[in-house]
Amino acid sequence: MNAFPRLVIAGTASGVGKTTATLAILAALRERGRRVQPFKGGPDFIDAGHHTAAAGVPSRNLDGWILGADLNRQIFMRAAADADLSIIEGMMGLFDGSSPVNDIGSTAELAKQLEAPVLLIVDGSAMARSAAAMVVGYAQFDPAVRVAGVLFNRVRNDGHYKLLKAAIEQETDVTPLGYLRPDPSVTIADRHLGLVMPDDEQVPGLYQRLARLVQDTVDLEGLEELAKSCAPFPFTVDPVAQPATKTVRIGVAQDAAFCFYYPDNLELLEANGGELVSFSPLHDAVLPDDLGLLYFGGGYPELHGAALAANRPMKQAIRRFAESGGSIYAECGGMMYLTEGIMDSNGILHEMVGLFSAEATMQSKRMTLGYRAIELTQPCVIGPTGLAARGHEFHYSSLIPKGSLTYAATVRGAEGECQGSDGLMVNNVLGLYAHLHFASQPRMAGALISSAYNTICQR
Repeated sequence: MNAFPRLVIAGTASGVGKTTATLAILAALRERGRRVQPFKGGPDFIDAGHHTAAAGVPSRNLDGWILGADLNRQIFMRAAADADLSIIEGMMGLFDGSSPVNDIGSTAELAKQLEAPVLLIVDGSAMARSAAAMVVGYAQFDPAVRVAGVLFNRVRNDGHYKLLKAAIEQETDVTPLGYLRPDPSVTIADRHLGLVMPDDEQVPGLYQRLARLVQDTVDLEGLEELAKSCAPFPFTVDPVAQPATKTVRIGVAQDAAFCFYYPDNLELLEANGGELVSFSPLHDAVLPDDLGLLYFGGGYPELHGAALAANRPMKQAIRRFAESGGSIYAECGGMMYLTEGIMDSNGILHEMVGLFSAEATMQSKRMTLGYRAIELTQPCVIGPTGLAARGHEFHYSSLIPKGSLTYAATVRGAEGECQGSDGLMVNNVLGLYAHLHFASQPRMAGALISSAYNTICQR
């Protein structure tokens, strides 16, 4: 059994600075020569992208509702096997999840599944002894969750921190590990789906600045000791199947417009015989040669509507690929790209690929957000009727039908409530609003490869 040194970073609520703290810790540990493996709790592509940039290794998503305990542990162990320690950033507040009456989908559930200590991030800007009352409440709320350390954010000086530290040490058994000063120079800008992506970040040397932010005020040695205080991880890694012979070349859309992919999805495609080839719908005029499958992830096509619309050769190449029977799988922004057009937030309609008889219209004030469970009502490129998979939605757009639409799946939310239909389908093309995690239904990756391979054989 491997100890797998690990630490969950949790917040008392959303907005207390746990992502800033996580990125600063990842960057500082990397500068200290540690190989640190990042994870993101919950279905979040953006924070995970920043983790990857700060740590230098791909961040992995873990989620109690989408994946469950066994898959979370397997994903964790495979990624963390060679790491000096693992840092797992939670979501929302420590005990917030898919339900107000249990811990499903919460950071607390994840900490218990991984048997990991928790470093609690507290906004200490307007507190002194009250901070101890808050930490006591979080530490005692669920005895199975080990809140072992506390890190204060938005504390301006040593004098204020000493007050907070004294209160915590007097009233709790939780270890204070320091504080972060407010620093506008390391603020990551927001946009409509969350933080801007790492490649779009306009702050030069952001992660180096974040590393310096913690060097003088955070006990990094104590943090590492906390991560090493875990008991040996009482689980074993399942044997990995031998890689399949590469049978299908998969064109993966990867640029500023299409950048939301779970690493596990891509690796499952490879494990089932896929050879991944990147291309850019923004910049490339042609598709890569000899493709059997196109994969369009989510992202920000609405921010690049003019450029996507202007790239007519790429749109024509995609239409020809679909008309020849090629298999296409698209999620959220990728699905929007395959409609007739995208109406941006300024009311400008940009012509897209045109495979689905609909337009995607941006809505500035209404976000669709939540867990999603799909069940196929008819066979399609991801599997047979009845196949079930899990994922999530987060978008500000809505579809406006412009003709007949065929849907492949019914959708339910976290509590089983009906969410209508999803999965626009035309021949071997499938486009969903839901971002599905392939590990929640491993047959999906194999079905996509089989669909593409059968089409290749028929050409």
